Amino acid sequence: MTQPVAFVTGASTGIGYETAWKLAARGFTVYAGARRVEKMEPLKAHGVTVVALDVTSEESMTAAVEQVIAAHGRVDVLVNNAGYGSYGSLEEVELAEGRRQFDVNLFGLARMTQLVLPGMRAAGRGRIINVSSIGGQMYEPLGAWYHATKFAVEGLSDSLRIELKPHGIDVSIIEPSGTASEWGAISGDSLLATSGHGPYMDQAKVVAAALASTVGSSMSTPPDVIADAIVHAATSAKPKTRYPVGKGARAILLLRRLLPDRAFDVVIWNIYKRFPA
Repeated sequence: MTQPVAFVTGASTGIGYETAWKLAARGFTVYAGARRVEKMEPLKAHGVTVVALDVTSEESMTAAVEQVIAAHGRVDVLVNNAGYGSYGSLEEVELAEGRRQFDVNLFGLARMTQLVLPGMRAAGRGRIINVSSIGGQMYEPLGAWYHATKFAVEGLSDSLRIELKPHGIDVSIIEPSGTASEWGAISGDSLLATSGHGPYMDQAKVVAAALASTVGSSMSTPPDVIADAIVHAATSAKPKTRYPVGKGARAILLLRRLLPDRAFDVVIWNIYKRFPA
């Protein structure tokens, strides 16, 4: 059999970047896509092909997938990792920004999946790996839009898993906890810009500090740990349907299942208050 072909979105930094080179090291032909192509240049040394990809652009997504199909005839593994966190009070975040959050985190994921599925069905096999978050099963204050998208990714993936089973295609969900990357700092800065000076100021300072704590903190998980879970989902004979991964991921999700809503509200806020605003 020829080398399996993988496409990783959101591969300019963090989880996507680590996943791309790890899959290449495991013998995959890997295409890595992101808007910031220059950030992916070092991946070329690992044999990864980098492509410009904007998951809010139909033209960009179609061109990227067509490039892979033209070269190899198929995509065996799609890792939908592109995404960002839009934080701020629901009252203050513009609806246009809420729509953009869904465009990137959900609709881009769905469209990329649509584009690779015909080839997977024809081959009778394939893997769709969707990077969600523990935030797809729990919540934070001032994160309504972000969590709404991740809850949607979870529901989409569960439905997709059943409908694709007869075609030999597996669907796995990756659920990271706080990851050591630029994601937290960017999300925290966005939160303060939106809600750091109005009626939600006090909450915003606390949540932004918690988000920023994922940068260079012992509380955060290195992105290569999350990438290892993705590689397992891509290579295992029987991939799991869900991979909660990272420090505290399983504990937090267990508490969410066991505690009533208002008790979990208190737990979340008490955790966040530990971070100096």
